[in-house]
Amino acid sequence: MSSSITSSFKEKLGFHDYVFYGFGDMAINFTFGSLGMFVVYFYTDVVGISAAAVGTLMLISRSFDGIIDVCVGSLVDKTHTKWGKARPWLLFGAIPFGILTVTLFAVPHNASDTTKIIYIFISYNLLMIAFSSMAIPYGTLNSLVTQDQEQREKLNLSRMFLAQIGILIITNATMPLVNAFGGGQTGWVLAYTVLSIVACALFWTVFGTQKERVQVAKGTKKNSRYPLKVEVKAWLKNKYWFMAFGFLAFFHVAYSLTQGSLVYYAKYYLHQPDAVGVLTLAYLLPAMVGILACTKLFPKFGKTKVVIVCLVVTIIAYILPLFGKESYSFIVFTQIVKGIVYGPILGSIWAFFPDTIEYGYWKTKIRVEGLLYSGGSLGQKIGLGIGTAMVGWVLAAGGYDGEKAVQSAGAMNAIDMIYVWLPIIFFAVCIVLMAMYRIDKIFPKVMSDLAEWKVNGAPKPDPEFQKLLDEADAKADTK
Repeated sequence: MSSSITSSFKEKLGFHDYVFYGFGDMAINFTFGSLGMFVVYFYTDVVGISAAAVGTLMLISRSFDGIIDVCVGSLVDKTHTKWGKARPWLLFGAIPFGILTVTLFAVPHNASDTTKIIYIFISYNLLMIAFSSMAIPYGTLNSLVTQDQEQREKLNLSRMFLAQIGILIITNATMPLVNAFGGGQTGWVLAYTVLSIVACALFWTVFGTQKERVQVAKGTKKNSRYPLKVEVKAWLKNKYWFMAFGFLAFFHVAYSLTQGSLVYYAKYYLHQPDAVGVLTLAYLLPAMVGILACTKLFPKFGKTKVVIVCLVVTIIAYILPLFGKESYSFIVFTQIVKGIVYGPILGSIWAFFPDTIEYGYWKTKIRVEGLLYSGGSLGQKIGLGIGTAMVGWVLAAGGYDGEKAVQSAGAMNAIDMIYVWLPIIFFAVCIVLMAMYRIDKIFPKVMSDLAEWKVNGAPKPDPEFQKLLDEADAKADTK
């Protein structure tokens, strides 16, 4: 892509713009990191719900949440205020999101198991609605701040880097906060009250510092007037979106298995339940270095190639624990290896979807940001739902009992399965999907054409889309 074309999309973004944008994912991960790291453990070992019941609840809730994502994405596309399309969601949604995060841990302690399960189901799904109402607009904001691919990648890298800081805060501060507030369920509620207040402040910082600059090319119908069937049809035409969607889904199944199993592995294999913080630190610090390295790796080799290599090394890293299952120092080493290659994967994972938005616009002449991005979030939620459910189901199948200090051989094998073998299978599927994802090869042509449209106006949509738009206009005129 020529420098003149590239410069036509660049915005005047400073270092502070990238940092403040990343604050949003730090805030999101105060909740998201907790869902992966502590929620199943909290429900099984603190509240006393069976692992199988928790797994089923997580799968049902995550699937429901995926549907909410798509609805929110469509609403973001139709939002037009003086603050823009995405930012007002962050302004007004921060407090409900924080309150509902706290209620997740306020399960009635002396109630029956049935009452607890009903409470968990309702509170969890209300939180997921609030989560979607924050995460989808926040992610969509990336494609509205700038249309330049390099700047978007930097925004994404900042987001992922600060997300890991959020996870580090959660994994290392949660238990000390819980203990500082007296432990038990009250300690959990008060700890997440503090964390939720901080999250609100971070969301409002994003709202106050970001600016939505991207406008559609002349001649492009504003997507606030697109009928839903037009948006969906444009979505279905975007083959690279489906590959990115599949990659995101399978990757998050593996990620969820890893996060959900770590506390069990530390407790029953390493006999050090408090080691979760150190193990997570050993994983995330190298990952953060890897994220920073992406600024050099992606331009030189392309995101797809870097991700494939990192996935291969990831599989090797997941095999390593088999050679020292109960060695604390060796498991720390394996976490470091995983983290080194996790960083570039994490740095790319949400950068794929802005690319598919531009590709879809180029292919169909229909620009749909919110719906496409929310579809990506749908893949994440499905993956997390399946992965979290599998943690509960596999533990239950192995005979895990959270009230026992020593687990059976079957339960130990189940922990081994969710910590080692199942993630390897899903990472292998990710490699296959990335091998088919070849958008990097055509992206210079895509952006070259879009730069021309920006100056001369966009072509009319393909006839199949234009017919649907004309029909929608005719119906609107008759009302």
